[in-house]
Amino acid sequence: MSVTKPAVLIDLDNTILDFDWAEKRALTAAFREVGIEADPQLLARYNAINRLQWELLEDGLLTREQVLLRRFEILFEEKGIRASAAGVGERYEALLADGYHFLPGAEELLQTISGRYRLYLASNGSASVQAARIASSGIGRFFDGIFISEELGADKPTKDYFCRCFANIPSFDPERALMVGDSLTSDIRGGINAGIRTCWYNPSGRAPDREIRPDYEIRSLGELPPLLERLFYQGEEQDA
Repeated sequence: MSVTKPAVLIDLDNTILDFDWAEKRALTAAFREVGIEADPQLLARYNAINRLQWELLEDGLLTREQVLLRRFEILFEEKGIRASAAGVGERYEALLADGYHFLPGAEELLQTISGRYRLYLASNGSASVQAARIASSGIGRFFDGIFISEELGADKPTKDYFCRCFANIPSFDPERALMVGDSLTSDIRGGINAGIRTCWYNPSGRAPDREIRPDYEIRSLGELPPLLERLFYQGEEQDA
């Protein structure tokens, strides 16, 4: 009797593609176009404001549209910058969609596990930005499905987001599924909310959260293939 291949849901930003690299590059260019020098202090403050806005979205307190605008509005008001928050935000999104950079081992990981597992990309990023980055990086060929929250009409970490993903995975079995991502509040909490196992990609060795506990933790993407083998195939092939 054939067994359906396990389903592995994988985050995109800072799990497969280096979002920090792309963000810094796009922000620096967008700011300079309106005469703003993107010094390290300004970029660091933007990062802090941006992170808070996305956390508010994850808690259901802001919409995506509010996040994309508020992060620049708050920054410009704090710093006394006289520029259009909406205009800079739109330019930043356009620049963000142009170019990509793989995290160490990411492309090799996809080449290794595609085919043996059903792979699904699960991202909260903007649909137009992610579509462009997926196309330019060529990773779409590795995935059986791509789930962008803006297109699904729900965001990680809500159970609704994951239920919509699961509804688009043929013969989905939560016991044969894993969510992999770098964000505790989005990827790991989301997987927990949805009742599937989770794997936290934590290359920098950040301290764990007492309230959000992943089932597994890896420091490098090279650790994922053997983990998947242990979870889904150990014992099965011996019994065959």
